[in-house]
Parts: sequence; C-alpha cells; structure tokens
Amino acid sequence: MKNIITIQHTQSVHHTNGMVGSWTDWELTELGVQQANKIGEKLKAEFPKTQFVMYSSDLLRAKQTAEIIGKHLGVNSILKVELRERNLGKCCGKSVQWLRENLEMQEKTIDDRLFSDAESRRDEWNRLKPFFDEIMASEDKNIIIVSHGDLLSVFNTMFLGLGVENINNFELFGLTGGVSYMFENNYGKRFIKKMSDMSYID
Repeated sequence: MKNIITIQHTQSVHHTNGMVGSWTDWELTELGVQQANKIGEKLKAEFPKTQFVMYSSDLLRAKQTAEIIGKHLGVNSILKVELRERNLGKCCGKSVQWLRENLEMQEKTIDDRLFSDAESRRDEWNRLKPFFDEIMASEDKNIIIVSHGDLLSVFNTMFLGLGVENINNFELFGLTGGVSYMFENNYGKRFIKKMSDMSYID
C-alpha cells in the first residue's frame, strides 16, 4: 500500500499584500509559520512511528512549510521544480490588480494561457506527470508532498486516474494549509480519505 499526504503551503506574504504568487518567491507570514508548526505537530501525533519521504516545491513559501513540518517528523524535504505553482509568465512580481487589467486571454480551456509566456494547465500537467509516475512506481510507501493550490489540483486529477481534459469540466481544489490524505491499496485501487482538511491548522 502507498500512502500520500499532500499539503498546500500555509499563509504566505502574497496572500496578504495583493501580489501574484506563481513563480515569485514569497516567505511565509508569522501566521503561516504557526500553521505549518500545527500541521507538523498533528501529523506527528497521527503518525508517531511512520517514516516519510517528503517532496516539496522549491519555491520559498512551500520550502519553508516543508522545513517546519519536517522538523516535527524528522525528515528533510527533497526539492522539486516539478512541484512549483503554475508559471503565470509576465505577471510574476506584479499585483493581482495588474494581472486583471493586463490579461491577454481569458482561460476557458486547459490549453489557454493567461499571458503568452505563461503555462497552460496542460503545460502544468506535462511538467508534473513524470514526477507523478516516478513516485507511484517507487518503493516508497509513505510520501508527503508540499506544493501549491493549482498544482495540487492537477495532482488530484492525476491520482484519480483521469485525463488532463477532465480539468475542463471540474477540479478538486484545496485551500491554503489544507491537508489531503490518499492511498493506493495493494491491488492498485486508489482512495481519497481527506481532501484539503483545514483542521490541521486550527
């Protein structure tokens, strides 16, 4: 059996200052640090003897979340570019207001790009897929992934065995600090036990 816990990074400065997240590096806020500590404490209490392998986006807000949680669990995170948030191109480093006022294309399908140099949802899927296949084929039984909302929405669709085109019709989207728990049994059937559980940061 393979257990996978995904964690959407906790509160970041960009959640409070009106700026775009994407590939811009933002630190956690003081609240975000507290939230990450709470997640770590509760996971340690829930899985006191479990040895995890932890992967994290290399963007600062996810990296910091993973480092804090890892101290509680006694594990160091392996940083992966593949787990970065979707690249929104030229609006990185700009405000959300700037994004709205300068949008080049409304996103209606998985192939649309908000800006000419941005990733589409299909691009994001293709970036993530080799990593996903690698961890699912690995011998690791207990995996933690710390990433971002948009990326984890794609991950959830992948885990369910659905194709990228399904994102045109629905998404399994989480919240900041949300913890999801899913597993694959010994017969290859996949289950989602928790989806963006916010009780870990309470």
